[in-house]
Amino acid sequence: MQIIHDTTDFKIEGKSAVAIGKFDGIHQGHQKLLDYILEQGAHGLKSVVFTFEPPPAVLFKTASGRELMTREEKRAAFWKMGIDVLIEFPLTFETAAMEPQDFIEEVLVRRLRASYIAAGTDVSFGAKGAGNYMLLRSMASFGGYELQLVDKVCYNGREISSSYVREEVGKGNMEEVKVLLGVPYAISGIVMHGRRFGRTIGMPTVNLLPPGNKLLPPNGVYYSDVLMDNGYYKGITNIGYKPTVSEAKQMGVETYIYGFDEEIYGREITVRLLKFKRPERRFKGKEELREQMMKDVEEGKVFHRERCSGT
Repeated sequence: MQIIHDTTDFKIEGKSAVAIGKFDGIHQGHQKLLDYILEQGAHGLKSVVFTFEPPPAVLFKTASGRELMTREEKRAAFWKMGIDVLIEFPLTFETAAMEPQDFIEEVLVRRLRASYIAAGTDVSFGAKGAGNYMLLRSMASFGGYELQLVDKVCYNGREISSSYVREEVGKGNMEEVKVLLGVPYAISGIVMHGRRFGRTIGMPTVNLLPPGNKLLPPNGVYYSDVLMDNGYYKGITNIGYKPTVSEAKQMGVETYIYGFDEEIYGREITVRLLKFKRPERRFKGKEELREQMMKDVEEGKVFHRERCSGT
């Protein structure tokens, strides 16, 4: 996959099929949109995803800046899907002020050579987000592209959106999040050294320090699995500050992988959160914490057995 970033001076070779959006979370609605442009590969078109970096909500400070997927996680997901070109368009106050018609003419038609554009009815672009699907449709003949309007995907009578996913993540409803995304909610990163408390009780853990812009669910313990070396390992994950063993206010993602005791510091892993078990809390001492951790692990093994058996 070709990644074009940190520049507004680019041009695609050959005709393309383009999808425009923030694609935070790449939920089922996004996936439907992306399927349309990927299908155009059969007609010789390159699949192009056009995103803004940073997202408009971050530039204009209309949101916290915490995202369902980091930049690196998005790149990995698009690569896995088979996207040909990813555009991370530098969003500044100057580029955000581009008139919507100029965006279509200059970016979509001239630079991306769009022959096919897939868009939802809520697509927006250009100054003050004034560009919309109606403008795309009205300029299709002039631009020489086909416009495919994509219906929203709904769940429980509600349109699936990044905001919907964020709400469920914020509640710790990881099973609902999986339905909206089509896959479990994931946190990727490099394994770091921790306090090694787990090793003192025979339960070594792997530790991630999530970036500040990653949206995390409520602090607590989650049943999880870990993707490493193209294989999945069952585990149980604590998200939080570990108040019983540390006074430091360092948010961490700490996972005990069942039956795993290898040194993997410096390697990249992905932790997928499957179900919330209990909130994080301070224990009276390390012995009480150890007993609770052992209980969590045993209950986690039951969860994973039942999950595998489909019960």
